[in-house]
Amino acid sequence: MLPVQGAEYRVYVPEVRVPGAITMGNVAIIVKIMPESPDVDREALKAAIRAAVPVDDIREEPIGFGLVALKAAVVVPDSAGAPDKVEAALQKIEGVASAEIVESTLV
Repeated sequence: MLPVQGAEYRVYVPEVRVPGAITMGNVAIIVKIMPESPDVDREALKAAIRAAVPVDDIREEPIGFGLVALKAAVVVPDSAGAPDKVEAALQKIEGVASAEIVESTLV
């Protein structure tokens, strides 16, 4: 490559995407939420989950003996600690025995 003579200009173009460049994206996580007992009102628990974190979808998964786990799909930024913050927020909800990330993938 031949050297170019003349002035050098810097151009700022944030819309340009460079193939192979590393960019921050989002992570889709599935969190399995176990209620404290079968007597916990699932609809109220779903409302509390939606109020605590930005949930895309919540599904029910029968466990046995009347206990039904909830699986919530949440999309968070791909940054350090973001999935853990969602998990911690869900564990603080009244009526939740545990919340555990069971799947995660980049989106």
